[in-house]
Amino acid sequence: MPEALNAELTPLDLLNAYCEGIFPMGEDDGSLRWYRPRMRGILPIAEFHLPRRFERWFRTHPFEVRWNTAFGDVMRGCADREETWITPEILDLYEELHRMGHAHSAEVWREGRLVGGVYGVSIGAAFFGESMFSRETHASKVALTCLQRRLHERGYLLHDTQWTTPHLAMFGGHEIPCEEYLARLDRAIQMPVTFDERTQPTTLVFR
Repeated sequence: MPEALNAELTPLDLLNAYCEGIFPMGEDDGSLRWYRPRMRGILPIAEFHLPRRFERWFRTHPFEVRWNTAFGDVMRGCADREETWITPEILDLYEELHRMGHAHSAEVWREGRLVGGVYGVSIGAAFFGESMFSRETHASKVALTCLQRRLHERGYLLHDTQWTTPHLAMFGGHEIPCEEYLARLDRAIQMPVTFDERTQPTTLVFR
C-alpha cells in the first residue's frame, strides 16, 4: 500500500524518488502518496507501434507541435477532469522541476490554441510520463507520437508510463515486473542524455 507523505516534499526529494522507481500522486485531502506498482507500465521507444489507422490520419492532419512553451498549461489541461491526482501541490512541484530542466511538455497547437499535450520527468535516459490531455480529436495521440520521436532522437532508453491503459496499449505499451523495471531504470538514469539539445532526426520503426 502507498504511504502518505507527511513532510513537505521538495523537487530534489521527488527526483530521488523517481530514481528509486517511486512516484507521488495527490489525494483529495491535499496529501501526497508514494506509489511503486509491482507491475510497471512502459512504452517501447525505438520500436514504437503506431496503429495503421492513426498513422494515416497523422500524416494528413498537421498540427503545430511545440516543446516546453506552456508546461503549466499542459499540466492544468491534464488536471481538467472530474477526478484528478494533479493537485495544487503536485502542480507546484512539477513546475519547479520544469524550471530546473527536469520536466518537459510536448504541446499540440492549432491556430494559436493549445489543443493537447503530454508532460513528464526526465532523468538521464529515462523519461517518466505523467499525463496527457486532448481538446481535439487525436491531439493527445499526436503529442505522444511526437514525444516518442523526440525520445528516440535523443537516445532515451526507458519511457515509464506507471501503469498501462488501453490507450497506451494501442501504441505497444505493456507491463513488466518491478524488478525488471528497476534494472532498466538503473541503467537509464546513469546515461548522459538531455531532452532539449538538438540532433539530426532518426527513423522510428513502426510495426
